[in-house]
Formats: sequence, structure tokens, C-alpha cells
Amino acid sequence: MDLSALYLPDSLSEESLNVSHSPPSADGLGSTTIDTTQLNMSVTDPTAWATAMNNLGMVPVGLAGQQLVTDSICVPGFDPSLSMMTGITPINPMIPGMGLVPPPPPTDVPVVKEIIHCKSCTLFPPNPNLPPPSTRERPPGCKTVFVGGLPENATEEIIQEVFEQCGDITAIRKSKKNFCHIRFAEEFMVDKAIYLSGYRMRLGSSTDKKDSGRLHVDFAQARDDFYEWECKQRMLAREERHRRKMEEDRLRPPSPPAIMHYSEHEATLLAEKLKDDSKFSEAITVLLTWLERGEVNRRSANQFYSMVQSANSHVRRLMNEKATHEQEMEQAKETFKNALTGILTQFEQIVAVFNASTRQKAWDHFSKAQRKNIDIWRKHSEELRNAHSEQLMGIRREEEMEMSDDDSGDNPSKKLRVDESGKVETLHNIL
Repeated sequence: MDLSALYLPDSLSEESLNVSHSPPSADGLGSTTIDTTQLNMSVTDPTAWATAMNNLGMVPVGLAGQQLVTDSICVPGFDPSLSMMTGITPINPMIPGMGLVPPPPPTDVPVVKEIIHCKSCTLFPPNPNLPPPSTRERPPGCKTVFVGGLPENATEEIIQEVFEQCGDITAIRKSKKNFCHIRFAEEFMVDKAIYLSGYRMRLGSSTDKKDSGRLHVDFAQARDDFYEWECKQRMLAREERHRRKMEEDRLRPPSPPAIMHYSEHEATLLAEKLKDDSKFSEAITVLLTWLERGEVNRRSANQFYSMVQSANSHVRRLMNEKATHEQEMEQAKETFKNALTGILTQFEQIVAVFNASTRQKAWDHFSKAQRKNIDIWRKHSEELRNAHSEQLMGIRREEEMEMSDDDSGDNPSKKLRVDESGKVETLHNIL
């Protein structure tokens, strides 16, 4: 079928169309006389017209704009009010990427292959009851396909005419033994070419065996494809390494500031920083670096001694700060202990309520389900009370141990007397 028949000018009449049919051939398929200068499909045949337009993904409409098929099989989202006679520029089916070969359908939808008409040949679909053609494992980065079963009289121009509907072709290597290799520009185009595997290709309307053959399209392993795939993988690896390096640089902590060299002016500023609590950490680092560099000499010894003395003064400030924090911690412990004691008292009261509820005077008036719930609540409250009681007793034991350690440390003579009395008692028991 000539693709130009899909878009007819208004001046074209039905009488100018020339269509002729020959009797069925040996393979059961009729032949159609193709005239490249004449349109060879009747525009009044609704079925052929609808099939051709539906293959292009368009709503089948007639020359007058009427819809030829029902809405259920039309392209979703298409406005039937738009027709080809409204001045809309028609889509040229020969544009690369807009070929007759549809994209591979989803796996859960059965594949229905139809007859594909080209300018120089016709492709007849395989028997749908037969299993799909087998293919080899797809090589990485495959852009080349093997096409076998070509008609003996098939030329490179005819092969390009058929397979350029799948995408841009960069090279065709044809053999004398009815097969060829076709390399496409992109990998996804190979999937469209695989779709043609199993089709019977017939050149023109000839019934000669040399003009007919069943296509077998399969993945081919080419060095150029593998080289390009390796280059792409190396580029992706470089990008990934760069991305990781950028991420590591972002997460890496900043480098410490450079330590200035010693001078009398810098030493005077450093002595002031050592007296400031907020700048002490930074200043002590600089002082340590100067000492390790050997900046101390007879001339600067007094100045360094003054800075060391300031560092020693900071020890007293640190001890006072530690004592303040310890006092706050003791107050927090006391607050926690008091709160825990109050919680434990309330637990005791709740458990007493449950125990009173289980006595005979009140227990007989509850239903069976109510008694079960009260018993579960009582056991749960007793477990929580016991756990909090153990926690409070542990805090008290720790306080008693700390008090005993403080007493032993404050009165060593008492500790010595206790040890001596213990030894005497042990000796008395032995005797």
C-alpha cells in the first residue's frame, strides 16, 4: 500500500484510483498489482481505510470527515470533531519514528499483528497460533540486529525501506546468502525491529520464490555496540565517582584555621584571649602550637610564662564550673526522687482501690467481665508499683553508698579502727 494514499487531496476522485487483484497464489495469499505512480487502495473501502489509519494511531475518518469505526476502538482522547479537512497539517508516516511498525505492546495484552504495506513490498504477519519467534540473549548496548530469511531478490534499498520505519539506520551490511546486519542509532529501535520477526516478506505481486521469504530478526553482537556501551559505562562510573567525591567534600568537617606565627603583638592578643572563657579553647591551641614550634627564648620567656599562668588560672574556673554542674545534677536527682516518691504513693493508692474492689462486699455485685477487667488492672498496677519501688530503692542505696564512701574518706582513723576491730574478731573466732 502506498502510504500517500492515507492523505488524499480533495481533487482526487475515485475514478483515478487503479486497483487490480490477481488470483490466490500457492501460499493462499492473493497478490495486488502495485503501481508506484497510482494510488492502489480504494478510498471507498471502509475496512481498508480504517485499518490503515488505525495502524498510524489515528481515528479512522472518511474523506468527508465521517467516523468509520466506533468510539470504543478509537485512539483515547481523540476529538472526533477534528477531521483532515479542517486545515490541520497531516502527519507524514515516512518521518523517522512515525513508521508503520507500532511500539511493542504490554506483555499482558495479546499481540495482534497486521499486514504491513510498503512501497516495494508487503509484509504478512505470522500465524497467531504459532509460538513467538525465539531470540538470543540480548548483548549489552545492542544496536545491531541480524535479519535472516530475506528474499533472494531483496535489495539494500528495499531492506532500508522496511526497517527505517523502526528508526534511524546507521549501517546495513548485506550478505549474498539472504541475510544482513542492520545497525540503528539507538537501542530502543532494536525492539521495534524484533517486532518484525516471523513476518513473510513478498516483493511486489510476484509469486516467485526468489521474491518471497520469512524474516527472522534477532539480536546481533557487534564490537562497535559493545565498545560504545563500555564507553557509556565508564562515563557513568566517572560521574558516580565525581558525585561521591562532591558528597564526601560536603560532609567532611572544615579544616582547622591556620596558626599564625609568633610575634609580640600576637602574644599580647593571645594573652587576652586566654582570660576569656569563650575564646579559651582557640587560644590554648595556638599556645600549644607555639610551644611545640620552639618559639620560647630568653626574650619571650616571661611572656610565655604569663600565658602559662593564665592557663593555670583557667583550671580554677573549670573546677568551679564542674562544682556548679554537680550541684545542678544533685538537685535534679532530688527532684526526680521526690517525683518518683509521689508516683509510687499514687500507685499504692490505686492498688488499694483494686484490693478493696476484690473484697466480698463489692466483688459479688460486679459481673464476670467486670471482675476479669478489675483483676487484670490490679495485676498490671502491682507490677508497675513494684518496678517503681525497686527503682526508688536503688536510688536510696546509691545515696547510702556515696555517704559511706564520703565518711570513710573524711575520717581515715575511723576506718583504721574498724579494720583493726575486724581483724581482732576474726582472730577470736579462729581461737
